[in-house]
Amino acid sequence: MQQGKIDDAIAELQTLQSATPAAKGIDLELGTAYYKKGNYVKAIGFLKKVTASDPNNREAAQLLGLSYYLNGYPADAIPVLEKVQEWFPRANVDASYILGVCYIQSKDYDHARRAFATMYNVTPDSAAAYLFTARMLLRQEFDPVAEDYGKKAVALDPNLPLAHFLLGELYLYKSRIPEAVAEFQKELTINPGHAATYYKLGDANSRLQNWDEAERLLQRSIWLDATSTGPYILMGKVLLKKGEAELAVRALRRAEAMDPANAMPHQLLGQAYRELGQTEDAERELRMANQANSAQDLKNSDPPETQPENK
Repeated sequence: MQQGKIDDAIAELQTLQSATPAAKGIDLELGTAYYKKGNYVKAIGFLKKVTASDPNNREAAQLLGLSYYLNGYPADAIPVLEKVQEWFPRANVDASYILGVCYIQSKDYDHARRAFATMYNVTPDSAAAYLFTARMLLRQEFDPVAEDYGKKAVALDPNLPLAHFLLGELYLYKSRIPEAVAEFQKELTINPGHAATYYKLGDANSRLQNWDEAERLLQRSIWLDATSTGPYILMGKVLLKKGEAELAVRALRRAEAMDPANAMPHQLLGQAYRELGQTEDAERELRMANQANSAQDLKNSDPPETQPENK
């Protein structure tokens, strides 16, 4: 099993179980093997047998809870993972996170908040707990509840870093641009060195076609953090809109060097080179954009990785 030969491991374990049905530990090993294989239905069957005969088997309980969750049964996962939390308070981030997600999927948001508070070692009724839960809700696409929890975090602590940023991201995603701008501006008042806020505020201004303001904000984001491709790509778009193709090429070539597999810099460079009359360069970049898009499509068609690291 440690060599990744899961089918061979299962065959060996089944042979051993047939030869010595009373041997202890085989059900746990089979449950673990099927969990690693991604066959959560069979994993659940074996792990339930283990937890029924030994309710204090913590490893089996954790794998059973995770198997329920990954098989689409969050309500069944909750009581098992709650026991894991009792055994390992703050010790197993995976179990705490998945317990919180199960609560979200079951629409039990208060218990989700408590699970994330435990995970991050903050009090459940704190502004931070509401902020963490709002972020998780946003990741799970529970946008209206995420907005409510973000607002609650701000109400509890108006100066909490990243609370206004989260609301701004949500409003930007929903194309509620004036509200997004207001929240990002509030974040900068509290957190003036946060590069991502300048980037997102630049994005909002670009959507309002405030090109000069967008350029100014994006440049500030880049000065604070030159390791992110997003601001360089958006800067290239803004400069193209302003008719400054040569400057756009400079920004986009930086993004291209940082992330060659990203199609967007190639696509925008193709446009910029066309505006500059550099036809061969434009065609090369557009070919590279198509290749990057094809590679991404192929990657997206692969089976998703469904097995989390078992910590």
